[in-house]
Amino acid sequence: MQTIRTLLSGKSIYCVPSTMSVLDAARTMCDRRIGAIVVKDGTTPVGVFSERDLMERVVVRGKDPSRVAVSEVMTRDIITASPDESPVECMRKMQERGCRHLPIVEHDEVIAMLSLRDLLRVEIDEKNEEIRWMNAYIHDVPPDRLA
Repeated sequence: MQTIRTLLSGKSIYCVPSTMSVLDAARTMCDRRIGAIVVKDGTTPVGVFSERDLMERVVVRGKDPSRVAVSEVMTRDIITASPDESPVECMRKMQERGCRHLPIVEHDEVIAMLSLRDLLRVEIDEKNEEIRWMNAYIHDVPPDRLA
């Protein structure tokens, strides 16, 4: 069974300090084209700041993003996963909590952030491979000879 560890190749983790302004955190997210970022106090992860947090806790409430620290509006009660968990288990965790980003933690350190999109890609790839094998079985053609 595939684990999250296999998905981490080439993934970078971006973190911001809890004292950073929402405006600067949003700029960081836009520059890196990511929808959520880990918030740290020193080396300790204390939350996640996401596009949803920005919309619900800053924009809709009329707060000035240049004057609000991410620690004031981040999601504090975060769930994490181990790199040795399966994509299915990670999707289940995200579904239960209604979140779209999952920090991956190993040895008490955040090593990556997976999005629901990352996990859905895995699911789609697996389904496509199943379909390829079923077509080979049905048509009695070796799978490596299918286009």
